[in-house]
Amino acid sequence: MAPFRSHPFDDDKLKEECGIFGVVGVEDASNFVALGLHALQHRGQEAGGIVSYHPDHGFNSARRFGYVRDNFTKADVMDTLPGQLAIGHVRYSTAGSKGATAIRDVQPFFGEFSMGGCAIAHNGNLTNAAALRRELIERGSIFQSSSDSECIIHLMARSIQKTLAERIKDALRRVEGAFSVVAMTRTKLIGVRDPLGVRPLVLGRIGDHGWALSSETCALDIIGADFVREIDPGEMVVIEGNKVESTRPFAPAKSRFCIFENVYFSRPDSIIGGRSVYETRRQIGVELAREAPVDADLVCPVPDSGTPAAIGYSQESGIPYAMGIIRNQYMGRTFIEPTDHIRNMGVRLKLNVNRALIKGKRVILVDDSVVRGTTSRKIKDMILEAGAAEVHFRIASPPTAWPCFYGVDTPERSKLLAATMSEDEMRDWIGVDSLKFVSLDGLYRAAGEAAGRDMANPRFCDACFSGDYPVAPSDKIEEGFEMKAAE
Repeated sequence: MAPFRSHPFDDDKLKEECGIFGVVGVEDASNFVALGLHALQHRGQEAGGIVSYHPDHGFNSARRFGYVRDNFTKADVMDTLPGQLAIGHVRYSTAGSKGATAIRDVQPFFGEFSMGGCAIAHNGNLTNAAALRRELIERGSIFQSSSDSECIIHLMARSIQKTLAERIKDALRRVEGAFSVVAMTRTKLIGVRDPLGVRPLVLGRIGDHGWALSSETCALDIIGADFVREIDPGEMVVIEGNKVESTRPFAPAKSRFCIFENVYFSRPDSIIGGRSVYETRRQIGVELAREAPVDADLVCPVPDSGTPAAIGYSQESGIPYAMGIIRNQYMGRTFIEPTDHIRNMGVRLKLNVNRALIKGKRVILVDDSVVRGTTSRKIKDMILEAGAAEVHFRIASPPTAWPCFYGVDTPERSKLLAATMSEDEMRDWIGVDSLKFVSLDGLYRAAGEAAGRDMANPRFCDACFSGDYPVAPSDKIEEGFEMKAAE
């Protein structure tokens, strides 16, 4: 199957690149992993893979382009993945690539070592991968994929440590950037987060004997697992039998969890830092209503990611909430676009205006972000064509002015609208009556920081808004990327 074509609506959104999931200690572990990946499908829709281990059959893997539901619900696939231990991965393409063009780029990756096999699934992006890749190739490594994640396998191969768990530690001490890793050997399930904890990873309990590692808590819910705790930044857990061993392989560092997980990436029914993602997003809407009030008749979300913030804006402002835009729930990324006429319909294939509701009204549209701004213009056109008297945009994140190098598919900086225009210029370019973004302090308050953003010691990674990169993107700097000057 060919890789999925992205749709115009999706292309104007930031995309989390990966979801990872692993299970040990249950029969038919691969089926649990398939369910977990299905719950994490929002984190990656181009491709997915599962690796399992059975003492009689060894390691087995299946990697496919497309949705989990289309590939990992069939007996002819799942029967080839026996055992009580399995890990899986769903993905978008890695930063700077043009898509999943080869099945060899689909994770988990597998390596055979002197002490046995090991499979690895990685969420995030290694900011020194190009330099590592050059070094490894010069020393004789032969890469099978274009993924930065494969560097981890090759670094493990060159380690002199005696166990696979120690080799994983050795390898991850060499990499920079953001990584949450789920790995497996013949007997162990392993989870690791980078020292800053940029990308998420949680631990769950399945019955009396099983364990799960997941990018989000919502994937634990689907398999009936109990949430135990988040894996800490810089922590490595090794699960074997009923024992969970925790170590800290890296030098201590201040946590900088990705704040955009709260805005868009994570599912609203997940829990982050002991706090409901839905509640954080609703509170962003409350902050927006306080910071950027406007006289209007209706508050309408841009579905689905703008919905919780729109509810919060409506509750705080007292302006009625309404479904002014309806999303076609059956319009997925697999849609075949056979003609230019169909392609040019663009956003209308996914969204339609509720004309009877909108006509003659002053409408506040609440969306999660503005990236290139092209979708915002098309939605505005649809609302005006439906007879709206005024259109006001309220955005549940600050202006996205800097690219992410930590595992998010972001356009280069010149293509980010906020990097080249002021807020007023963006308003005029989109063509709306007003455009306001939540402030960075307001976003922090919504995420539980009552005093807003501590400029000297921020709690989150917010580089896409602030240009404050907690880990220098060394590969990109080598290519000529200019960091924001210190203030």
